[in-house]
Amino acid sequence: MKNSVRGMTLIELMIVVAILGIITAIGYPSYLDYVKKTRRAEGMGELLELADRMERHYSDIGTYDKVVSGVVSDMTAADIYRTTTAGGYYTLSIAAGTTNVTFTASAAPTSKGQQNTDKCGTFTIRADGRKTVSGGSLSATDCNWR
Repeated sequence: MKNSVRGMTLIELMIVVAILGIITAIGYPSYLDYVKKTRRAEGMGELLELADRMERHYSDIGTYDKVVSGVVSDMTAADIYRTTTAGGYYTLSIAAGTTNVTFTASAAPTSKGQQNTDKCGTFTIRADGRKTVSGGSLSATDCNWR
């Protein structure tokens, strides 16, 4: 009687490796887009928190100017808001408007985790609530920034 050897042939192993390669080639870019989208939500959320803090400060003081210039009694702007998001994927900043009753806050993607290659770019919110994106290939609506 002849004993048969059981196992995988080299061809079968190569087919399995090819299938795994195809799945990885399709799935990995989608995974990276999902990760950037999650980080994007963090940037948008912290930018909205910053705008909310600015509105609360305006209710108390009556101007945005002191926060934008970095002087609020004995506090600095860094005491009022973080300059980067918790994960470090966006840089937060505030710019003064033409009067003391307006501001523009923005969240710009950093190079950490290649977030700066995100399709949305920089998020901006103004004192009047207007939201825009710049530097990316998607619109504010496509980035869920409305």
